[in-house]
Amino acid sequence: MTQNGNTEHPKEFKAPDPVALGQAMLDAYQKAQPIFEEYVEKYASPDSMEKFASINFDPMNVKEAYLDFLDQVMLKPEKFIELQQNYMQDWMELWQSSVSRFIGETQEEQDNRFDTKDRRFKSQEWQESALFNFIKNSYLLTCKHMEDVITNTDGLNDKQKEKLRFQTRLFSDAMSPSNFLMTNPDVLNETLKTGGENLVKGFENLINDLKRGQGDLSISTTNYEAFELGKNIAVTEGQVVYQNDLMQLIQYAPKTDQVFKTPLLVIPPWINKYYILDLRAGNSLIEWLVEQGHTVFTVSWVNPNASLAKKTFADYMNEGILESLDQIEKITGEKQINAMGYCLGGTLLATTLSYLHTKKQEKRIKSATFLTTLLDFDKAGDMKLFLDDEQIKALEHMMQSQGVLSGKELQRTFSLMRANDLIWSFVVNNYLLGREPFPFDLLYWNDDCTNMPAAMHSFYLRNMYRDNKLIEPCGIEINDIKIDLSKIKTPCHFISTKEDHIAPWLATYDGAASLNSKVKFTLAASGHIAGVVNPPAKNKYCYWSNNDLPKDPEAWLEGAKEFEGSWWPYWQKWIVDYAGDQEKATKLEKGLEAAPGSYVRVKG
Repeated sequence: MTQNGNTEHPKEFKAPDPVALGQAMLDAYQKAQPIFEEYVEKYASPDSMEKFASINFDPMNVKEAYLDFLDQVMLKPEKFIELQQNYMQDWMELWQSSVSRFIGETQEEQDNRFDTKDRRFKSQEWQESALFNFIKNSYLLTCKHMEDVITNTDGLNDKQKEKLRFQTRLFSDAMSPSNFLMTNPDVLNETLKTGGENLVKGFENLINDLKRGQGDLSISTTNYEAFELGKNIAVTEGQVVYQNDLMQLIQYAPKTDQVFKTPLLVIPPWINKYYILDLRAGNSLIEWLVEQGHTVFTVSWVNPNASLAKKTFADYMNEGILESLDQIEKITGEKQINAMGYCLGGTLLATTLSYLHTKKQEKRIKSATFLTTLLDFDKAGDMKLFLDDEQIKALEHMMQSQGVLSGKELQRTFSLMRANDLIWSFVVNNYLLGREPFPFDLLYWNDDCTNMPAAMHSFYLRNMYRDNKLIEPCGIEINDIKIDLSKIKTPCHFISTKEDHIAPWLATYDGAASLNSKVKFTLAASGHIAGVVNPPAKNKYCYWSNNDLPKDPEAWLEGAKEFEGSWWPYWQKWIVDYAGDQEKATKLEKGLEAAPGSYVRVKG
């Protein structure tokens, strides 16, 4: 109510003129028709139809879990009926509150029952318009009900429930009202404003993405012309000082007069390219490490083709880490290094530490830092949903014919794990709003994907993700040496991230707690990438630290202290104890080629 007693109506979204909207859509269709005909003529071949017919429409092998779910519903219909009654009750409450808004009564408390932080519904119309507020809330209510049904169905094991939840989430994300022209107020506004030009431009964007994917839809997530390796990303000055079939070793030029005596080797994952740690200037961990006085080396893994199909997990250790140790000793004269492994690179680093221990060479690595690294794969998150026996067999069949697992296949899997951010937001932006994606270095890197050698990837999936043998004493063998992580004595620092969907921190903590060496665990805010690539100058996020390492990760977090900003300076204070004395920096000699080297430029 206003001060003079009149009812104050909520701000409403102005409904589009149906005649004007119809004309705009007709104009868009007529303009887009030649583009569509050109595409059909070029791509609607018998070969394309055959390819479509071979698509696996159940890549997660969810059919069996769904049939078991239906069996349980039939066995205990009373539970399902109870959940349906609760759903109908919530629907009636939503309808009553929405009717109140339609007739001008504000009910802010009712509206706040639903998640207002969802970025899909950030526009004011979703909150202020009775119509779009009802569309949004009815959608969110239905999503919640579907998840409740799965959670409360007895007779299903945790793996079945997780698989059904994930598949249901994929479906509900795809059906979001924000993804459709007639139920997205932003798109309706843009269509009326431009007379349908946004739809024409969106269709052009769609055709271009189909061409870019050579017939498959490859959604553009950034402006690819805005970036060039060695020009505005991966620009830290350095030289390729060694290379073999699997990697190039890059040494970076010093930026300080004095450097620490012990070199630092960075081991990135080969599932992506190394320059995630060397993005643009000011957003590069490698650049920052050099500025702190470290003599930094990094491995730049090759993007393998079928000729490297037989390369194994052991080869990545032999030709990657062990060869790097030898080359760094030749270049610097130092017999010891500090090592930093990121994600899969950290998994390989831990394997190498155990191997060196058995070979009585453990002192070659003074300390080990693990960035978002899984050692215990028991709680490895959504990735495990894609890796049951049937799915691994299908992947191996694909790799047998190609020699590698295509990087695009891996990229699709990771995109599905964050579908709203990496798929549907760009569908709306590119195809419905008809806009170009924003130039973003992180997404440029994300699209620059790499292949996986068949032999290595099969070993990794079966022994780590499926059977979790790495954490078992002597569970796997490398070079005829039994790997036992519990024997590692090297001081270790684990950096994990609280919202990581690829290496969940509860899982990385279990791996850290299983070691018998001196272990420090630090938890950073944000996710798998943003939580790691977080320069101190940005003053973003926070991190938690606790000197104790109890068995229970939640107990660790409860006893941890929160600090503002980046974890980078905190880690630097830790590594100083293992970095040795400082000495005068020497000029970097000319190598095989300038960084970032040629291996990183190879496309999949």
